[in-house]
Amino acid sequence: MSDAAVAEIEERIRAAAHARRPLRICGGGTKDFYGEALAGEPLDVRAIRGIVSYEPAELVVTAKGGTPLAEIEDALAARDQMLAFDAPRFGDGTTLGGAVASGLSGPRRPYAGAVRDFVLGTHVIDGTGTSLAFGGQVIKNVAGFDVSRLMTGALGTLGVLSRISLKCLPRPKAETTRVVACDAATALRLMNEWGGKPLPISATAHHGSELRVRLSGAPAALARAAAVVGGEEIDGTSYWNALRDQTLEFFGAAQDDGASLWRLSVRSTAPMFATSEETMIEWGGALRWLVAREAIDGREIRAWSEQNGGHATLFRGGDKSSGAFQPLPAPLAQLHARLKQVFDPHGILNPGRLYTAF
Repeated sequence: MSDAAVAEIEERIRAAAHARRPLRICGGGTKDFYGEALAGEPLDVRAIRGIVSYEPAELVVTAKGGTPLAEIEDALAARDQMLAFDAPRFGDGTTLGGAVASGLSGPRRPYAGAVRDFVLGTHVIDGTGTSLAFGGQVIKNVAGFDVSRLMTGALGTLGVLSRISLKCLPRPKAETTRVVACDAATALRLMNEWGGKPLPISATAHHGSELRVRLSGAPAALARAAAVVGGEEIDGTSYWNALRDQTLEFFGAAQDDGASLWRLSVRSTAPMFATSEETMIEWGGALRWLVAREAIDGREIRAWSEQNGGHATLFRGGDKSSGAFQPLPAPLAQLHARLKQVFDPHGILNPGRLYTAF
């Protein structure tokens, strides 16, 4: 790349690698709470910003890693398109690089796809200060595709995302939200029943005594689906945005002193985790959020999640001394360590952010 901002970051990394000085990759800082403790000298990458190209007819957008996510979403919305994985913002400063590096997706994820499903190509500055290119800018180009996806969810431990190409999708012609009064067990049963039917569902969420269901598509299809789902129609736009960005009161409770927020990814048919704490269900039953205001045994949560086909993450707050993420089986841990060695041989980029061992 000839980008001066990229060249400056390359030089900073080369100097840090020579001095074996850890660096902490910084964008908008909206996900600093996520993962293990922050460590290293700040490396601000927000100067690497701007939309490089956007081809609405090809459904592909390419932008630099430090580009504000809102800027990209506004450009797509002007052409009636969107990033289908509903990237959570968690604040006004969220960048594209941070969205991809975190690997987090919003309410639309089980119905449209996850972040990694839409990554076509990346440019990465590795731990030696070398710029590398993987994948491409067209949907049919699969060369290096898996390497690009490796960067998704790596939390910057493998390199700085300097450029990203993503597939985008047309915005739905219409959307509506239905609210059904029911308890958690009934909500799980309904979401799994609806999941086996050709319904245009694009989001589900249950909390308290209400199950919200978003329908997206052609007006005629929404009318037919609404008859199946039942309940009451509401304008759910603000609710789904607040759920995506975790500004609902439910998530606010997780930021109280001593509280913690657990993210449980399990089979959609898994029963409710036995607890008196508040729980929210998303993704047709496959994602459970648990707010714990008192000390809770993380080992028990993780064992339950594993028994139900998934894993548990200590998302916000709490005691992370036993790790924010589910411990990896030995073979996977060795694979992660080898990847870290290849992309960041001196271990200077976001050290310990994903797992303390690397």
